Amino acid sequence: MDKHIVIIAELRGNQVNPITYELLALAEKIRRTHTLPVKVILLGADLEMPAREIADASGKAVLAIENGHLKTYNGELTKDLLYDILSALYPVFILAAQTTRGLDFGPGLAVRLEAACITGVNALVDKGEGLCFSRAAYHGKIVTHVLSATETTLLLVQPGAFRAVEKEAKASGPVEIKTSDAEPKRIRSLGISATRSEDAGLAGANVVVAAGRGVGEKENMALIKQLSALFPRSAVAGSRPVCDMGWLEYKRQVGLTGATVSPKLYIACGISGAMPHQVGMQGAGFIVAISTDPRAPIFNLSDVCIQEDLKRFIPALVEEFQKRKRQ
Repeated sequence: MDKHIVIIAELRGNQVNPITYELLALAEKIRRTHTLPVKVILLGADLEMPAREIADASGKAVLAIENGHLKTYNGELTKDLLYDILSALYPVFILAAQTTRGLDFGPGLAVRLEAACITGVNALVDKGEGLCFSRAAYHGKIVTHVLSATETTLLLVQPGAFRAVEKEAKASGPVEIKTSDAEPKRIRSLGISATRSEDAGLAGANVVVAAGRGVGEKENMALIKQLSALFPRSAVAGSRPVCDMGWLEYKRQVGLTGATVSPKLYIACGISGAMPHQVGMQGAGFIVAISTDPRAPIFNLSDVCIQEDLKRFIPALVEEFQKRKRQ
């Protein structure tokens, strides 16, 4: 009986969601104590290209199940197909993304498999008695370390929590493509409609400048926009309190209940940095925090910590930038 670490890859359209490569990174961390083979499962309608991409990038075996009813995501059919596949693989760990899709099929799949389901995983901790998985609880007020007591554990992983594996494997992994004619019985997908509102640009931004409650008042959001304007391919974002107060639209919220971003540079302005916010931006390449509070949790995560009133610091920075630009 061959046991596995199984990764449920996620697609957006027909493109591989970057979270898939973060799941592969977590799988490699798990393999330090559980030397099990890794298999990637991909569900959809036209999968040869994304399946080859994952196999070439990771060197892992990829099993793609094509089904015409999965041109658009269908949670019922996804659970049915995954249950049939996983029942034959004897997985010890099943890794999926904590996205709207993962949260839709993950818990129900775990119930069918009689597996533990740990959501919100953002770190791996070896406690000696076994692998523990770290997650935030009580809206980020505490961090818990969870040890599974079942043979199979399904992990829903926070996007951005693990740095993605390098997409250059020494050798491409094998790809197996199968066809399924299974049909959903109770749920029919009608399609996906794009929002009419303009995209906040967070996903594609190289630089994200985020505002928190420490901005003080709505009028000071102009400073955040001025700072953002200094960088090409930048976007303005905010913490939940800023969006709750109506200073920014909710589509610009970063954190546990908002977007997850991984820009090259993340500038946190007046943000305390509680766990719900951290899980949305901890994958940034470089983090700068501006706060008057020396005990702000965001400083523990930042590469550069600036203890200063942003109403003084940002205008000075903008002025210096424009001065050097004129030279």
